[in-house]
Amino acid sequence: MAHNHPHQHSNKNLKTAFFLNLGFTVFELIGGYYVNSVAIISDAIHDLGDSLSLGTSWYLDHKSKQSPTQVFSFGYRRFSLLGALINGLILLLGSIFVINEAIGRIISPESSNATGMLVFAILGVLVNGYAAWKMSKGKTLNERVISWHLLEDVLGWAAILIVSIVLQVKDVPYLDPALSLVITLYILWNVVKRLKETFVIFLQGEPRDVDRGAIEQEILKIPHVKSLHHTHLWSLDGEHHVFTTHLKLEPIADLDEMLEVKNQVKEIMKKYPFEHYTIETEIDTESCGLEGKHEHR
Repeated sequence: MAHNHPHQHSNKNLKTAFFLNLGFTVFELIGGYYVNSVAIISDAIHDLGDSLSLGTSWYLDHKSKQSPTQVFSFGYRRFSLLGALINGLILLLGSIFVINEAIGRIISPESSNATGMLVFAILGVLVNGYAAWKMSKGKTLNERVISWHLLEDVLGWAAILIVSIVLQVKDVPYLDPALSLVITLYILWNVVKRLKETFVIFLQGEPRDVDRGAIEQEILKIPHVKSLHHTHLWSLDGEHHVFTTHLKLEPIADLDEMLEVKNQVKEIMKKYPFEHYTIETEIDTESCGLEGKHEHR
Protein backbone atom coordinates (compact mmCIF):
# COMPACT_ATOMS: atom_id res chain seq x y z
CA MET A 1 0.00 0.00 0.00
CA ALA A 2 2.97 2.30 0.50
CA HIS A 3 3.35 2.77 -3.27
CA ASN A 4 -0.20 3.99 -3.95
CA HIS A 5 0.36 7.63 -3.06
CA PRO A 6 3.15 8.26 -5.62
CA HIS A 7 1.05 6.57 -8.32
CA GLN A 8 -2.00 8.70 -7.53
CA HIS A 9 0.22 11.80 -7.47
CA SER A 10 1.61 10.91 -10.91
CA ASN A 11 -1.88 10.47 -12.40
CA LYS A 12 -3.10 13.72 -10.83
CA ASN A 13 -0.13 15.62 -12.30
CA LEU A 14 -0.86 14.24 -15.78
CA LYS A 15 -4.55 15.10 -15.47
CA THR A 16 -3.78 18.69 -14.40
CA ALA A 17 -1.22 19.18 -17.19
CA PHE A 18 -3.61 17.73 -19.79
CA PHE A 19 -6.55 20.03 -19.03
CA LEU A 20 -4.32 23.11 -18.66
CA ASN A 21 -2.65 22.40 -21.98
CA LEU A 22 -5.86 21.61 -23.85
CA GLY A 23 -7.68 24.67 -22.53
CA PHE A 24 -4.81 26.98 -23.32
CA THR A 25 -4.43 25.48 -26.82
CA VAL A 26 -7.98 26.57 -27.70
CA PHE A 27 -7.26 29.99 -26.19
CA GLU A 28 -4.06 30.24 -28.29
CA LEU A 29 -5.81 29.41 -31.56
CA ILE A 30 -8.37 32.18 -31.00
CA GLY A 31 -5.78 34.65 -29.71
CA GLY A 32 -3.24 33.92 -32.45
CA TYR A 33 -5.84 34.66 -35.10
CA TYR A 34 -6.91 37.82 -33.24
CA VAL A 35 -3.39 39.33 -32.99
CA ASN A 36 -2.35 38.00 -36.43
CA SER A 37 0.62 36.11 -34.98
CA VAL A 38 1.82 33.12 -36.98
CA ALA A 39 4.20 32.27 -34.12
CA ILE A 40 1.33 31.94 -31.63
CA ILE A 41 -0.79 29.91 -34.06
CA SER A 42 2.18 27.63 -34.75
CA ASP A 43 2.69 27.21 -31.01
CA ALA A 44 -1.01 26.41 -30.65
CA ILE A 45 -0.69 23.62 -33.23
CA HIS A 46 2.34 22.32 -31.35
CA ASP A 47 0.39 22.53 -28.07
CA LEU A 48 -2.46 20.59 -29.66
CA GLY A 49 0.01 17.78 -30.30
CA ASP A 50 1.16 18.10 -26.70
CA SER A 51 -2.46 17.85 -25.51
CA LEU A 52 -3.00 14.64 -27.47
CA SER A 53 0.28 13.33 -26.08
CA LEU A 54 -0.65 14.26 -22.52
CA GLY A 55 -4.06 12.65 -22.90
CA THR A 56 -2.40 9.46 -24.11
CA SER A 57 0.06 9.59 -21.22
CA TRP A 58 -2.74 10.13 -18.72
CA TYR A 59 -4.52 7.02 -19.98
CA LEU A 60 -1.36 4.92 -20.14
CA ASP A 61 -0.25 6.08 -16.69
CA HIS A 62 -3.65 5.05 -15.28
CA LYS A 63 -3.41 1.74 -17.14
CA SER A 64 0.06 1.10 -15.71
CA LYS A 65 -1.37 1.05 -12.15
CA GLN A 66 -3.70 -1.89 -12.81
CA SER A 67 -2.98 -5.21 -11.12
CA PRO A 68 -1.12 -8.02 -12.93
CA THR A 69 -3.14 -10.39 -15.09
CA GLN A 70 -2.54 -13.83 -16.57
CA VAL A 71 -1.35 -12.19 -19.80
CA PHE A 72 0.67 -9.36 -18.19
CA SER A 73 2.18 -11.10 -15.16
CA PHE A 74 4.38 -8.09 -14.31
CA GLY A 75 1.37 -5.77 -14.44
CA TYR A 76 1.01 -2.76 -16.73
CA ARG A 77 3.94 -0.62 -15.60
CA ARG A 78 5.59 -0.76 -19.01
CA PHE A 79 2.49 0.93 -20.47
CA SER A 80 3.80 4.07 -18.75
CA LEU A 81 7.12 3.54 -20.54
CA LEU A 82 5.22 3.23 -23.81
CA GLY A 83 3.69 6.62 -23.02
CA ALA A 84 7.17 8.09 -22.55
CA LEU A 85 8.23 6.68 -25.92
CA ILE A 86 5.17 8.07 -27.70
CA ASN A 87 5.65 11.48 -26.07
CA GLY A 88 9.29 11.61 -27.05
CA LEU A 89 8.49 10.82 -30.69
CA ILE A 90 5.65 13.37 -30.81
CA LEU A 91 7.91 16.04 -29.32
CA LEU A 92 10.58 15.13 -31.87
CA LEU A 93 8.12 15.61 -34.73
CA GLY A 94 6.78 18.79 -33.13
CA SER A 95 10.30 20.22 -32.87
CA ILE A 96 10.92 19.49 -36.56
CA PHE A 97 7.65 21.28 -37.39
CA VAL A 98 8.63 24.34 -35.33
CA ILE A 99 12.08 24.47 -36.95
CA ASN A 100 10.48 24.37 -40.39
CA GLU A 101 8.08 27.19 -39.46
CA ALA A 102 10.89 29.28 -37.95
CA ILE A 103 13.02 28.98 -41.11
CA GLY A 104 10.01 29.98 -43.21
CA ARG A 105 9.44 33.06 -41.04
CA ILE A 106 13.10 34.07 -41.37
CA ILE A 107 12.92 33.79 -45.16
CA SER A 108 9.59 35.63 -45.37
CA PRO A 109 9.24 37.90 -42.27
CA GLU A 110 5.77 38.98 -41.12
CA SER A 111 4.74 41.69 -38.66
CA SER A 112 2.38 40.97 -35.78
CA ASN A 113 0.43 42.83 -33.10
CA ALA A 114 3.21 43.36 -30.56
CA THR A 115 0.87 44.37 -27.70
CA GLY A 116 -1.35 41.32 -28.24
CA MET A 117 1.72 39.10 -28.34
CA LEU A 118 2.91 40.57 -25.04
CA VAL A 119 -0.37 39.76 -23.27
CA PHE A 120 -0.50 36.21 -24.61
CA ALA A 121 3.18 35.66 -23.83
CA ILE A 122 2.66 36.55 -20.16
CA LEU A 123 -0.32 34.20 -19.93
CA GLY A 124 1.62 31.49 -21.78
CA VAL A 125 4.58 31.66 -19.39
CA LEU A 126 2.29 31.54 -16.33
CA VAL A 127 0.03 28.68 -17.48
CA ASN A 128 2.73 26.48 -19.00
CA GLY A 129 5.16 27.37 -16.22
CA TYR A 130 2.71 26.11 -13.61
CA ALA A 131 2.12 22.87 -15.54
CA ALA A 132 5.87 22.33 -16.02
CA TRP A 133 6.46 22.93 -12.29
CA LYS A 134 3.83 20.33 -11.41
CA MET A 135 5.34 17.73 -13.75
CA SER A 136 8.94 18.45 -12.67
CA LYS A 137 8.14 16.86 -9.30
CA GLY A 138 7.22 13.57 -10.96
CA LYS A 139 9.38 10.49 -10.43
CA THR A 140 8.45 8.38 -13.44
CA LEU A 141 10.23 8.55 -16.77
CA ASN A 142 6.91 9.38 -18.40
CA GLU A 143 6.50 12.47 -16.21
CA ARG A 144 10.09 13.57 -16.87
CA VAL A 145 9.60 13.32 -20.65
CA ILE A 146 6.35 15.30 -20.41
CA SER A 147 8.10 17.95 -18.32
CA TRP A 148 10.28 18.59 -21.40
CA HIS A 149 7.13 19.05 -23.47
CA LEU A 150 5.98 21.74 -21.06
CA LEU A 151 9.44 23.27 -20.64
CA GLU A 152 9.61 23.70 -24.40
CA ASP A 153 6.33 25.62 -24.21
CA VAL A 154 7.60 27.82 -21.35
CA LEU A 155 10.81 28.67 -23.20
CA GLY A 156 8.89 29.26 -26.40
CA TRP A 157 6.57 31.72 -24.65
CA ALA A 158 9.56 33.36 -22.95
CA ALA A 159 11.02 33.95 -26.41
CA ILE A 160 7.73 35.43 -27.61
CA LEU A 161 7.65 37.63 -24.49
CA ILE A 162 11.14 38.98 -25.19
CA VAL A 163 10.36 39.53 -28.85
CA SER A 164 7.07 41.28 -28.07
CA ILE A 165 8.91 43.69 -25.74
CA VAL A 166 11.52 44.44 -28.42
CA LEU A 167 8.79 44.92 -31.03
CA GLN A 168 7.23 47.58 -28.82
CA VAL A 169 10.32 49.67 -29.59
CA LYS A 170 11.41 48.49 -33.05
CA ASP A 171 9.89 46.26 -35.70
CA VAL A 172 12.34 43.35 -36.17
CA PRO A 173 10.12 40.57 -37.61
CA TYR A 174 12.90 37.98 -38.02
CA LEU A 175 13.79 38.09 -34.31
CA ASP A 176 10.85 35.90 -33.23
CA PRO A 177 11.60 32.93 -35.52
CA ALA A 178 15.35 33.21 -34.86
CA LEU A 179 14.86 32.86 -31.09
CA SER A 180 12.32 30.09 -31.57
CA LEU A 181 14.83 28.23 -33.72
CA VAL A 182 17.57 28.41 -31.05
CA ILE A 183 15.22 27.29 -28.25
CA THR A 184 13.77 24.42 -30.30
CA LEU A 185 17.25 23.13 -31.18
CA TYR A 186 18.15 23.15 -27.48
CA ILE A 187 14.97 21.27 -26.56
CA LEU A 188 15.53 18.85 -29.45
CA TRP A 189 18.95 17.98 -28.07
CA ASN A 190 17.41 17.09 -24.69
CA VAL A 191 14.57 15.15 -26.31
CA VAL A 192 17.09 12.97 -28.16
CA LYS A 193 18.82 12.20 -24.85
CA ARG A 194 15.49 11.30 -23.21
CA LEU A 195 14.51 9.12 -26.15
CA LYS A 196 17.82 7.29 -25.91
CA GLU A 197 17.19 6.64 -22.21
CA THR A 198 13.66 5.45 -22.97
CA PHE A 199 14.83 3.09 -25.73
CA VAL A 200 17.49 1.60 -23.43
CA ILE A 201 14.88 0.82 -20.77
CA PHE A 202 12.35 -0.34 -23.39
CA LEU A 203 14.96 -2.80 -24.71
CA GLN A 204 15.68 -4.02 -21.15
CA GLY A 205 18.99 -2.24 -20.68
CA GLU A 206 20.28 -1.90 -17.13
CA PRO A 207 18.96 1.14 -15.20
CA ARG A 208 21.56 3.77 -14.40
CA ASP A 209 20.51 4.27 -10.76
CA VAL A 210 21.44 0.70 -9.71
CA ASP A 211 24.97 -0.75 -9.89
CA ARG A 212 24.74 -4.47 -10.71
CA GLY A 213 28.43 -4.98 -9.92
CA ALA A 214 28.04 -3.48 -6.45
CA ILE A 215 25.08 -5.79 -5.73
CA GLU A 216 27.08 -8.82 -6.84
CA GLN A 217 29.99 -7.82 -4.58
CA GLU A 218 27.63 -7.47 -1.60
CA ILE A 219 26.14 -10.90 -2.22
CA LEU A 220 29.58 -12.52 -2.62
CA LYS A 221 30.50 -11.31 0.88
CA ILE A 222 27.72 -13.44 2.38
CA PRO A 223 29.11 -16.62 4.01
CA HIS A 224 28.71 -19.79 1.90
CA VAL A 225 28.17 -17.86 -1.38
CA LYS A 226 30.82 -19.13 -3.80
CA SER A 227 29.80 -17.38 -7.03
CA LEU A 228 26.95 -15.88 -9.07
CA HIS A 229 25.84 -16.56 -12.63
CA HIS A 230 22.94 -15.82 -14.96
CA THR A 231 22.51 -12.40 -13.31
CA HIS A 232 20.11 -9.97 -14.99
CA LEU A 233 18.93 -6.48 -14.11
CA TRP A 234 16.37 -4.43 -16.02
CA SER A 235 13.65 -1.86 -15.43
CA LEU A 236 9.90 -1.99 -15.97
CA ASP A 237 9.38 1.76 -16.35
CA GLY A 238 12.59 3.54 -15.33
CA GLU A 239 11.53 3.61 -11.68
CA HIS A 240 10.69 0.02 -10.71
CA HIS A 241 13.35 -2.59 -11.44
CA VAL A 242 13.68 -6.38 -11.73
CA PHE A 243 16.67 -8.44 -10.58
CA THR A 244 17.40 -12.15 -11.04
CA THR A 245 20.46 -14.25 -10.28
CA HIS A 246 21.67 -17.78 -9.51
CA LEU A 247 23.85 -18.34 -6.44
CA LYS A 248 26.37 -21.18 -6.31
CA LEU A 249 26.81 -22.13 -2.64
CA GLU A 250 29.82 -23.67 -0.93
CA PRO A 251 29.20 -26.90 1.03
CA ILE A 252 26.60 -26.22 3.72
CA ALA A 253 25.83 -28.32 6.76
CA ASP A 254 22.05 -28.04 6.91
CA LEU A 255 18.94 -26.27 5.63
CA ASP A 256 19.24 -23.54 8.27
CA GLU A 257 22.49 -22.31 6.71
CA MET A 258 20.81 -22.08 3.29
CA LEU A 259 17.88 -20.16 4.79
CA GLU A 260 20.34 -17.76 6.43
CA VAL A 261 21.96 -17.09 3.05
CA LYS A 262 18.55 -16.36 1.53
CA ASN A 263 17.59 -14.01 4.36
CA GLN A 264 20.83 -12.04 3.99
CA VAL A 265 20.29 -11.71 0.24
CA LYS A 266 16.75 -10.44 0.87
CA GLU A 267 18.13 -7.76 3.19
CA ILE A 268 20.43 -6.59 0.39
CA MET A 269 17.52 -6.53 -2.07
CA LYS A 270 15.53 -4.23 0.26
CA LYS A 271 18.12 -1.47 -0.30
CA TYR A 272 17.16 -1.14 -3.96
CA PRO A 273 13.97 -0.11 -5.88
CA PHE A 274 13.16 -3.64 -7.03
CA GLU A 275 9.58 -4.35 -8.00
CA HIS A 276 10.47 -8.03 -8.29
CA TYR A 277 13.52 -10.19 -7.70
CA THR A 278 14.24 -13.91 -8.07
CA ILE A 279 17.18 -15.60 -6.33
CA GLU A 280 17.96 -19.20 -7.31
CA THR A 281 20.27 -21.10 -4.91
CA GLU A 282 22.32 -24.10 -6.01
CA ILE A 283 24.59 -26.36 -3.97
CA ASP A 284 28.18 -26.83 -5.10
CA THR A 285 27.53 -30.17 -6.83
CA GLU A 286 24.43 -28.93 -8.66
CA SER A 287 24.25 -27.57 -12.20
CA CYS A 288 21.29 -25.49 -13.41
CA GLY A 289 22.15 -25.94 -17.06
CA LEU A 290 22.36 -22.18 -17.63
CA GLU A 291 25.77 -21.49 -16.11
CA GLY A 292 28.01 -19.82 -18.66
CA LYS A 293 25.15 -19.04 -21.07
CA HIS A 294 24.51 -15.39 -21.98
CA GLU A 295 26.82 -14.19 -19.24
CA HIS A 296 27.85 -10.50 -19.00
CA ARG A 297 31.26 -9.82 -20.53
